[in-house]
Amino acid sequence: MPKQVYSDYLGPKNSGTALARESIWACKWPKDFLAKLVRKQMDSVKPFKTFRSFNSISRREFLYRAAAVGGTGLLFNTMNAWGMGIDSRVSSPPELSGSGKGKKIVILGAGLAGMTAAYELGKLGYQCQIIEARSFAGGRCQSARKGSTITELGGEKQTCQFDDGMYINHGPWRIPLHHQSTLHYTRLFDVPLEVMVNDNDHSFIYAENAGPLSKQRLRPAQIKADMRGHVAELLAKSVRNNQLDQELSADDKHLLLDYLAHEGQLAGKDLEYKGRSGRGYAVNPGAGLVPGPGTQSDPLGFKELLASKVGNVYSAVQDFPMQNTMFQPVGGMDQIAKAFEKRVGKNILYHSEVQTIRQNDKGVTITIKNTSSGKLSSVTADYCLCAIPLSVLRNIDSDFSDQFKSAVKAVAYAPVGKIGLQMKRRFWEEDEHIYGGHVLTDLHGINTISLPSSGWQQKKGVLLGYYNYQNIAVEVSGLSLKERTEFALAAGEKIFPQYRNEFETSFSVAWHRIQYNLGGWAEWNDKTRASAYPVLLEGEGRVLLAGEHLSYLTGWQAGAIESAWQQIAKIHERASA
Repeated sequence: MPKQVYSDYLGPKNSGTALARESIWACKWPKDFLAKLVRKQMDSVKPFKTFRSFNSISRREFLYRAAAVGGTGLLFNTMNAWGMGIDSRVSSPPELSGSGKGKKIVILGAGLAGMTAAYELGKLGYQCQIIEARSFAGGRCQSARKGSTITELGGEKQTCQFDDGMYINHGPWRIPLHHQSTLHYTRLFDVPLEVMVNDNDHSFIYAENAGPLSKQRLRPAQIKADMRGHVAELLAKSVRNNQLDQELSADDKHLLLDYLAHEGQLAGKDLEYKGRSGRGYAVNPGAGLVPGPGTQSDPLGFKELLASKVGNVYSAVQDFPMQNTMFQPVGGMDQIAKAFEKRVGKNILYHSEVQTIRQNDKGVTITIKNTSSGKLSSVTADYCLCAIPLSVLRNIDSDFSDQFKSAVKAVAYAPVGKIGLQMKRRFWEEDEHIYGGHVLTDLHGINTISLPSSGWQQKKGVLLGYYNYQNIAVEVSGLSLKERTEFALAAGEKIFPQYRNEFETSFSVAWHRIQYNLGGWAEWNDKTRASAYPVLLEGEGRVLLAGEHLSYLTGWQAGAIESAWQQIAKIHERASA
């Protein structure tokens, strides 16, 4: 899911000795202990999350503590054990026996789901015909580079003017290690990958509504170090003052104090947090006497950190699909689409817009219109796999039942917007020493500024100027192309003073205004998952559906791929009956 969810504090990763961690895991926190302690010492800061005994703990709080004690590894394993993870459930296509020779499958849409289906069915001997309205394959799997064009509904035609070699992934832009289905094809098709820096402690957090820390450029490393230190100090002093005697044995108490002193880098017998090197120096160490040992920086105050709520950055990569480092194809995400296209492109009928879908007990007939000439024609097949987004399919004339049509219409799609900004100088590297990662902000309509994870130390670079969703995405998409650029620059220069002077050109997209997408990804809720999802998974007659929308990996390429894998197995079973 291209969208990051920032929840409460989840704690540091793999800190302290294994023995200390085991002792912490075994202990039972007194009911509301930390909350009462914080309220007592910091009456002006509220609210503070309470902790219940492990005897009455929710799954959510259990996961917080799992992450705090065992890091992301324990968190991920716990979620998978509960069936809550969103890692790929399979890592290779289904092993299908038999032959599809003599049977034809028409596939609607040359996105990753459609091309996956054509590739796998082709190996069984099926004759596959892919119908694609655009002049290229890939669906949302696109990268904008010099010469790329896009025209939004009711908008201006846009031609990308980036320099040669520059690009922005304005569709999907990262691959989690858990999405082995996507990685299956990058490996099989020899698509080279590189690390995508998804979390950088040396980047910036900038918030205009952060109380005492508003409008400051803060490094995540500072916030994380200081939150860890202050919380460790608070808890360590409570242990030393025997406030946990009823819950801890003498040995547990000693181990917990040892752990907290190490975790928070607490100083001396007073167990005070006075800062740590990991948060960064005011003057970095170097040679000779000047700068010599350097000058340590002063920590942010605990009261200020709590009041600002910027401590929530702790969980930036703790939302399950996110890792500190992820993958991206070298040269752009569209390299995956191009690798598929190289193998199934001969089966794609481009510039072909689906007009009608009709079926009977003998087969399926698809009426298409050539978007260049306007000429109508038809394609017949034994079965149809429709990989068109539901937001588009609902507007196509079909003979589906009323129940099926209602299910198609029931699923909402997310408004999503992105903008790429080419800068003539990589000032974030040269001036700020930030290499990849994201700038997190509460600036209206921006959400995330993402810095490139490739082309290190080159002269120029393209950064992601905003990544917005929902109502904000709709609002920003109403601006002209020039106004969108100004919107991004006006926000970005509040964080980087160099922003405007270094800017050269931009390329933006609002996926809800792209004719053959009409949204970024499907958005399900409990009601539609219960009512519409089973209906759409089953398909109707000789037509089955596939795409990220028929998965619990909505918005991810793995959702499209794995949906196709499931549905081609159904088609093969029906065709072989």
